Amino acid sequence: MRLRNVSRSRNVVDRRGRGGRAAGGIGGIGLLVVLAIGYFAGIDVTPLLEQAGPSQQSSEPRELTEAEQQAGDFAARVLSTTEGVWAELFPEQVGRSYTPPQLVLFSEVTQSGCGGASGSSGPFYCPADRRAYLDTAFFGFLADRLGAEGDFAAAYVIAHEVAHHVQNELGILGQVQQLRAGASERESNALQVRVELQADCLSGVWAHHVAELLDSGDVEEALNAAHRIGDDYLQARAGRQPNPHTFTHGTSDQRARWFEIGRAAGRVGDCDTFNADRL
Repeated sequence: MRLRNVSRSRNVVDRRGRGGRAAGGIGGIGLLVVLAIGYFAGIDVTPLLEQAGPSQQSSEPRELTEAEQQAGDFAARVLSTTEGVWAELFPEQVGRSYTPPQLVLFSEVTQSGCGGASGSSGPFYCPADRRAYLDTAFFGFLADRLGAEGDFAAAYVIAHEVAHHVQNELGILGQVQQLRAGASERESNALQVRVELQADCLSGVWAHHVAELLDSGDVEEALNAAHRIGDDYLQARAGRQPNPHTFTHGTSDQRARWFEIGRAAGRVGDCDTFNADRL
């Protein structure tokens, strides 16, 4: 992805370098592995965290590594592209203005308006404070552990979380939350799948409108990432028999398909997963 001439977004809050993990608990990539398993595969990882003992943030500041600095710069530039795309599309396709989210960069653990980033949280969006949260070490996990390599695979992760903010701006997340409150677990999971697939589609809409920034192979990187974070793939990778009733993000094929639906024409209206007969 060609980002050299893209300015950095000013809506980035960088909490990295404010101290690392104190003694005890799971740290670094170990924590990311556990969180990602829970986030993507729908597995309750609380027992794993409890077995490892409490994890605490140290107040000792530290210098960011060169890799962390590069990851932060990359995230700020990708966020800037989402701001440009959605600021243009909202008046054209939605009929209103767009207010962008803040992106909080953190290391290992953090606090949000939705609580602590632990258990089932990896990269996530919090509707309560309208912020997206990202541990930039997740980029390495995505490439090294899941095989979703490439800068556009990482950009897709950011675009997906911003897409949840778009859903929040449109009032979709609030409506779904009300529906899930009175639903069974199976029905609630099914609704969440449609939320996530819509976010994948909206990520595709973004990809359509940043086509001039893409290098050869970038789209393939995003599609590979979508396949690598499908519920069926991740449950099988975790040694489980894939169980559709427990899916919360959609299958690999569904995630890739809805990304491509959004990318095809770049229209928000094409992303209505809630009224789609086929996911």
